[in-house]
Amino acid sequence: MTEKQSTNSAAPAAQDLQTLLGDGLARRWWQSITLWLALLALVAVAGGWWYWQAGKRAQATPRYVTQEVQRGQVRLTVAANGTLQPTRSVNIGSELSGTVRRVLVDVNDQVKKGQVLVELDTTKLDAQVLRSRAAVASAQAQLAQATATVKEARAALARLEEVARLSGGKVPSAAELDTGRAAYDRAVANEAAARASVQDARAALATDETNVTKASIRSPIDGVVLSRAVEPGNAVAASLQAVTLLTLAEDLTRLRLEVSVDEADVGSVRPGQAASFTVSAYPSRPYPARTTRVAFGSTKTDNVVTYITYLEVDNADLSLRPGMTAAATITSTERNDVLTVPNTALRFKPAAGGGAAAEGGGAKASGGGIMGQLMPRMPRPPSGQRRGANGDGKGSANGGAAQRQIWVLEDGVPRAMSVKVGISDGRVTEVESEGLQPGMQVITDQLAAGARP
Repeated sequence: MTEKQSTNSAAPAAQDLQTLLGDGLARRWWQSITLWLALLALVAVAGGWWYWQAGKRAQATPRYVTQEVQRGQVRLTVAANGTLQPTRSVNIGSELSGTVRRVLVDVNDQVKKGQVLVELDTTKLDAQVLRSRAAVASAQAQLAQATATVKEARAALARLEEVARLSGGKVPSAAELDTGRAAYDRAVANEAAARASVQDARAALATDETNVTKASIRSPIDGVVLSRAVEPGNAVAASLQAVTLLTLAEDLTRLRLEVSVDEADVGSVRPGQAASFTVSAYPSRPYPARTTRVAFGSTKTDNVVTYITYLEVDNADLSLRPGMTAAATITSTERNDVLTVPNTALRFKPAAGGGAAAEGGGAKASGGGIMGQLMPRMPRPPSGQRRGANGDGKGSANGGAAQRQIWVLEDGVPRAMSVKVGISDGRVTEVESEGLQPGMQVITDQLAAGARP
């Protein structure tokens, strides 16, 4: 009896608990697990579709390689090679033949104008001077004899004329008078010949004495000895072309660089242009120079025509030496504080379908590329435009600016812009346009859809 009552009392308690928990009530629609799983699946599918469409749009949108427009310096230069030479060098030779007795200087010695450099043996020359002095003395003696003969003939003629006057012309005979006059005239002529002989002998003596002085070879300039090709005891043979004994340089603090400029570049080189060069002895040190003269005469070597150009060099520290090989760069034209763009930007045109905001003309395939980036070329002039006066394709400093077209990237869309092109250094080109500003992005190449930059 007791157990039955306990069972009956437990059943209503369980029912009350279920009623309190609501397990017996029907669930609402938003409490369905299936509904939420379906919504999550739908959102995932929509997100994936949107991502897929965005990827397709990204792949279909063209991608561009750009560089900034910069303000800077553009220099048009001409490269040439040559050698350093003294501004003035003198080859010292000898006008006389003989044997070298003494050499008083050596290489690198400083010499003054008039200083004795080499002495020749003067034994024969001294003997010739003595002989010439004796000839002068002999000529003077002959002149004295001729003078005495003139006096004697004059006196004889005077006596004959006096006798003829006193005798009234009876004595002497006319033949005797003619003989006396002829003797006097011969005496006068002999005297004139003797005087000429004296002058000739004196001239020969002066020549021999000059040769003695020339046996001491002196420096014609103040300078330094560059080379020496004579030793004591050497025989010197005078000929039509004197043998070089010594080479002198006037002033090594001022040198001259002689470079060979190619015929394609000579039109850009003029006197007064700035230049710089390097030598193998100091490869990291650029030396300043300035052009002084461009030769009109050409030099042809292996069918290559060049023109010698002279550059003035300051060598105050004496670090440069004559004969050094130099690689020079001549600045023919220089532009400062100008807008510059890469040369590849002048060759670029967007491909068809790229969404370009063209200002005229249909879109063409891009002229850039990987090789265009690695090997920049000079910008080609438009059709019908003549080349610069120098014919090197680098532009002319004096010619009118050419109109070209570049493409600027604005909000992801390329826009064409007309610019005036100036000079180019082979990497960047001077440009000018009203709407072009530093920092703007100019397009240099277009990548294929989906390609990585």
